[in-house]
Amino acid sequence: MSPASQETAGAGRTPGPARPRVPLVSLLAALVAASAVLLGGAGGAEAAGYRYWSFWQGNGTTWEYATQGPSLLRPDDGTVQGFRFAVSEDSGDASQPRRAPDFGAICADTPAKDGSKRVALVIDAGTAADAPDGEEPPALRTACARVAPDASSAEALAAVAKPLRYDSSAMLCAISGYPKSGCGEQVSGDSGSAEPSAPAKTPGDRAGGGEGDGGGPSVGLVVGIGAVLLLGVAAVVQARRRR
Repeated sequence: MSPASQETAGAGRTPGPARPRVPLVSLLAALVAASAVLLGGAGGAEAAGYRYWSFWQGNGTTWEYATQGPSLLRPDDGTVQGFRFAVSEDSGDASQPRRAPDFGAICADTPAKDGSKRVALVIDAGTAADAPDGEEPPALRTACARVAPDASSAEALAAVAKPLRYDSSAMLCAISGYPKSGCGEQVSGDSGSAEPSAPAKTPGDRAGGGEGDGGGPSVGLVVGIGAVLLLGVAAVVQARRRR
């Protein structure tokens, strides 16, 4: 049938209602975005943390997460250092020591002395919820360490809280013997049980532990795959329009 015949054959027909059309590319883009959101939520629900001693510095009446490890930092006389044992994903959600960094109160009975410095320490072993199976966290305590002027925070801690335990990479694992075992182990976000893998340590990050990644594909990977699909579909649609 020629084009003219088609026009004649269709001249007497009543056009039907127009059907709404949803661009395929836009629809696929929405699906990819929704998948990324859903996967992001699922990743948060399954996020794992690490059980470790975090290291803090007193700043007036507040705590700041230390940017150097205790073996590297050499505090001045009159400073306050804090150690907190807990389960957390990274420095952003790490639990602070539950005692204010008050040098005057902690070192009130330790006067200044030539040839030494005083470092106030808050040692918080955390709660039973963060403790390894079968262990009970010792009570929070404070101590005033008198050490040599060039002593590190780790040396100040050793002066008042032995025995300390370190792993083969010099990561602080236990203070005053707590915990008895383990060192920055990964803890399941669902069950609270320890995983055998250990976190990767970052320079100057913490007294123990590190940041880890949860299992499964990342959201970035899924979005990247979706972008490739979008480009492929767009090319097909464009090719059809040119015919």
